[in-house]
Amino acid sequence: MVVNKIAENVLGTIGTVCWSVQVIPQIWKSYRSKSTDGLSEWLIFMWGISGPIAGVYIIVQNLNVPLILQPHALAFLFVISWTQCLFYGRKWPLKRCIIYGVALLALMAGCEMGIIYAVKYSKRKGSTVPLKSLSIMNSVFNGLGFIPQYWEIYKRKEVTGISITFLLADICGGVFSILSLAFKQKFDVFASVSYAVIVVMDMAIVIAALVLNPMARRKRAARSSELVQVAEVPAVNVLTSGIGGSNPAEKSDLELGEKPIMAA
Repeated sequence: MVVNKIAENVLGTIGTVCWSVQVIPQIWKSYRSKSTDGLSEWLIFMWGISGPIAGVYIIVQNLNVPLILQPHALAFLFVISWTQCLFYGRKWPLKRCIIYGVALLALMAGCEMGIIYAVKYSKRKGSTVPLKSLSIMNSVFNGLGFIPQYWEIYKRKEVTGISITFLLADICGGVFSILSLAFKQKFDVFASVSYAVIVVMDMAIVIAALVLNPMARRKRAARSSELVQVAEVPAVNVLTSGIGGSNPAEKSDLELGEKPIMAA
């Protein structure tokens, strides 16, 4: 395997930039529309809490600095997006949403510091089980986070609420992060699998958007056309009934062949 510290850090930096800003399009989309309908708050929450788990693994493994910064920046932005889900989706008061967001950040930071010391201690004792368990746990959290979002897509029969730009940035972050690991002296299989899971499951949502969204738009257009046609029918009936053409009992005397009574 080719070892190249420059390539490792450059690719890792690109991946970090993608992952650090990926949630910004989602935050902006939710803010602009004042809605998180179609976006699973559980996807955002589970990805947010997976940040410290990934952070512990990367710090203990002493990976490159960009990869260390990435999960922490990502977790912070995900917590912001999660508070939007509480505010726009659950209609909680803004103050309550901020308190929950700050409390979650503090809890994640405290847990991460404690787990770092525990895992480093076990590593010094020669045990790698806790470290590998963290990598597996991170992959599980990321994978499980997709399930409620897939359910939202299944219910609505289209991809709505979630930003496609957010997904594309997430895919790029995963790809470049995997490439950066390829230039290390020892390829980290567990970290690469964690990134690959995200890439594959993100791509599934993008493909679903390309397939389902045009179908949903066509169905809405057809339904609107049917409603317009139904709305026009009563208007036509009113016009025809006004000239006596729709009801024989309402025909005029002239149409029945009777002469009008002349005034004396």
